Amino acid sequence: MPMTTSSAAPSRLARIAQARQLALHEAAPLAGNLIEPWIAQSWQRCLSQGRRPTDRVSFEAVSAQAMRQASEANRTLVQAARPILKQLGRTLADTRYFAILTNHAGVVVDVDGPIDRSDRRAAVVTRVGVDLSEKSVGTTAIGAALHELQPVWLHRGEHFFNDTSVYSCAGAPLFGPDGRCIGMLDLTGVEAAERPELSHLALHSARAIENALVLLRPHQLLLRLNWSGLPLGDDTDGLLALDADGQVTAVNRVARQLLPQLGLASGDTLHSRDLFALPFEMLFDAARHGNGAIEVPLWSGLRLHVRASLAGRHAAPMSAPRWSTPASTAALPLREVETGLIRKAVEEARGNVAQAARALGISRATVYRKLGSGKRG
Repeated sequence: MPMTTSSAAPSRLARIAQARQLALHEAAPLAGNLIEPWIAQSWQRCLSQGRRPTDRVSFEAVSAQAMRQASEANRTLVQAARPILKQLGRTLADTRYFAILTNHAGVVVDVDGPIDRSDRRAAVVTRVGVDLSEKSVGTTAIGAALHELQPVWLHRGEHFFNDTSVYSCAGAPLFGPDGRCIGMLDLTGVEAAERPELSHLALHSARAIENALVLLRPHQLLLRLNWSGLPLGDDTDGLLALDADGQVTAVNRVARQLLPQLGLASGDTLHSRDLFALPFEMLFDAARHGNGAIEVPLWSGLRLHVRASLAGRHAAPMSAPRWSTPASTAALPLREVETGLIRKAVEEARGNVAQAARALGISRATVYRKLGSGKRG
């Protein structure tokens, strides 16, 4: 939605009010012309359950036992998100907005930011354990993001119940290293000015949380991926984690977009050889020898810009933006990378080409060819 100015605000709220009237009189298709169609659809789901906007919303917390179970199940999510939530709290300090983290069911598992606990409307939605799903509190950014699996923005009366029409919310779903939705991040204000630009902040922060979750998975090698010519080193990178045998252990959302073979979580274990048209040992060697970024061929014929780092040797936190690319990160031509790695393997094998070829998973002929030698020892 376009950013709202103070002079445009009345017409914006008037359009929302008109849409509500149409929806309540079973004219949802017409309401969809005034608001986002997915909001009208959420209203219809609420109406089909026999709810009315005038119904009271109690914001009941889940039981203590259910919350203990939720806390245990979401310990890793909270651990990954805590630094990002703290940063959000500082970013939102001079606004009436705060951050809410929920699990996949819409139950609050952590909060941060300038929360006015003396205002009941802020206090009730920021209790760890409160259920903010659509089935509990109707149309909200939390319920909508979990249903649509896309970033959303809701302002005032776009919420279903009158009791929730004081909120303005930006929401973004969170996807775990296996590709499944594991929760959502919400930025909420109480009777606050409409700030749809917070949708970008929510999406950026959600990406940072997803990347932190990848780093928490056990792995031996981390690959940062992007198209050739694009810089590496921030939250826009694709992340791919490998174990010592080259098996994929975790990926982020960007990596799934760059490498369609990863697909959605299917339970199948992928090996780096299924993704890259070179021996995975070369990636480990590149990380050990500090070759910076390299060009890696894909089976499709395309190439990716890749920086490999061993576990425990990752670069600066991903939340720290890089405004320029150091010279050391410039991608080396694939031919030079391959030649360097092969030459190093031969040196480590003390000139035994057969042993070096076995270590690299390639033929002796390939070793000779890549090194440009006509000798056959």
